[in-house]
Amino acid sequence: MTSQIIPVEPFDFVIFGGTGDLSERKLLPALYYRQRDHQFSEPTRIIGTSRAKLSDEDFRNFAREAIMAHVKAGDIDERELGTFLARLSYVAADATTGAGFDDLKAALGDTDRIRAFYLAVSPNLFGQISDKLKQHALITPNSRIVVEKPIGRDLASARALNDVIGDDFQENQIFRIDHYLGKETVQNLMALRFANALYEPLWNSAQIDHVQITVAETVGLEDRVTYYDKAGALRDMVQNHMLQLLCLVAMEVPSSMDADAVRDEKLKVLRALKRINGNDAPKQTVRGQYRAGASAGGPVKGYIEELGHASDTETFVAIKAEIANWRWAGVPFYLRTGKRLASRVSEIVIEFKPIPHSIFDDGAGPIFANQLVIRLQPDEGVKQYIMIKDPGPGGMRLRQISLDMSFAQSFAGRAPDAYERLVMDVVRGNQTLFMRRDEVEAAWQWIDPIQQAWESARHEVQGYTAGTWGPSASIALIERDGRTWHESN
Repeated sequence: MTSQIIPVEPFDFVIFGGTGDLSERKLLPALYYRQRDHQFSEPTRIIGTSRAKLSDEDFRNFAREAIMAHVKAGDIDERELGTFLARLSYVAADATTGAGFDDLKAALGDTDRIRAFYLAVSPNLFGQISDKLKQHALITPNSRIVVEKPIGRDLASARALNDVIGDDFQENQIFRIDHYLGKETVQNLMALRFANALYEPLWNSAQIDHVQITVAETVGLEDRVTYYDKAGALRDMVQNHMLQLLCLVAMEVPSSMDADAVRDEKLKVLRALKRINGNDAPKQTVRGQYRAGASAGGPVKGYIEELGHASDTETFVAIKAEIANWRWAGVPFYLRTGKRLASRVSEIVIEFKPIPHSIFDDGAGPIFANQLVIRLQPDEGVKQYIMIKDPGPGGMRLRQISLDMSFAQSFAGRAPDAYERLVMDVVRGNQTLFMRRDEVEAAWQWIDPIQQAWESARHEVQGYTAGTWGPSASIALIERDGRTWHESN
């Protein structure tokens, strides 16, 4: 994709957990790409930190190996890679004891440059690192702190964490990252709605029958065993990614693209979501856990076998959500997400209401409702499903086709990864694609009653075979309303 690259002013980017998995797979490759596209100005610096005792050269070697492993070979420019690695340095620091924070302060020096602290560490260290940064006078007016999900595991813990970080940083310095919001297609959802006269007049309960949001994975636990078994799919995916997508679909038109204008409208959606309590949970939610089956052409173990002990943690969730406002009254939002499903796909399906009356005879065939399908991954794009006449003689025969816009086909060049965009937004101080404190807490206010209903009613997980689309109850959840899940193709 071609776009004008505007260099940002010099900054210092500090990665806590600099030798960890997130740094290796996402952050360092993202920063390299921004270097390759000449978005850095001098003297931008990138500092890795963790408890390990490493030299600058050790960290540069780690970064080189990360980039060679996670950047396409054709995208590696040795000259730009050398310039990038020269920006890197390393400071050992311990968030629990504070050891090394004075060394970090000395490395940063006394400048008024933009200073971004990215916390690519376990969430239980967020508060400790934030406090240590304040205690060692590392926070300047131009500082930002970036925290990954999860922000707490319920409303109470989210508030407590927000309080701790909020005591150290101003709200406009806190960037709560959700990488889904950095995806090109997610942002294009806003362009689709608000830059086209075609859709917005139809974007309401008078014209839309229902909405489906699916985030399906084919992988199992991989290297997230400890975290995932404590979190489960509801906390891991629904509370953040899926509710953020729902907000972008359902929000009112903001007054501008200003960060708070957009987030104000998302907050209204979260507050309008109907609560799902103990009586509603069995009818409006499904919990599942994968069993042994087949995935990626081979046999795979079930969740319990991968985990190594018994567990009631859900790896699949389906929810029928409703928004209590004028625009969306009576329009169900069906959410589903899970691991070890039939295919890897993230998409939003807007299904419009059927035509009120057909003028065609029975020989024309069935008339399917129009759909707008926004594909987030893989193969990002937008499809509009419409009815047309099947070409040829023999009378009127109707057929459903898709008007297909593939990003890869429509735009030349490489599409930047979500982390590339979000990292640069942190440096610029643009919070539009980041969650505000009240957004996070409003999401937990909706999630907590569901979790509590499951626990109090002992709502057991339902098994599903790996490589399928989840428990049969998830099919019943939508089909008892006379609807069906969209099958990607």
